[in-house]
Amino acid sequence: MENPVFTEIQKHIDGAPVVLFMKGTPMFPQCGFSARVVQILKHAGVPFSSVNVLEDPEIRDGIKQFSNWPTIPQLYVKGEFVGGCDIVTEMYQAGELQSLLRDKGVAQTAA
Repeated sequence: MENPVFTEIQKHIDGAPVVLFMKGTPMFPQCGFSARVVQILKHAGVPFSSVNVLEDPEIRDGIKQFSNWPTIPQLYVKGEFVGGCDIVTEMYQAGELQSLLRDKGVAQTAA
């Protein structure tokens, strides 16, 4: 049987090239880890869509099962789960995040 929460999550992921499931909003992050990923994406000049998991407990729990990843934030690029805060930070510092975005055809503007 299809999981309606997973369907909703997939809709978000399909709806934009870069999607961040986070606590709070890009303007007002509600946790330090979410804030750091927002900062990295802004610094990389990547337009992204965000989903505030605090507004929807079903998505908050569902995204962890969907990705099989226990923490939030979670970053998706072109439908592919990239990782959480630590992975995104490491990838960004190593230049791998920028390469992934380029490889996936995601436009980046200079910060």
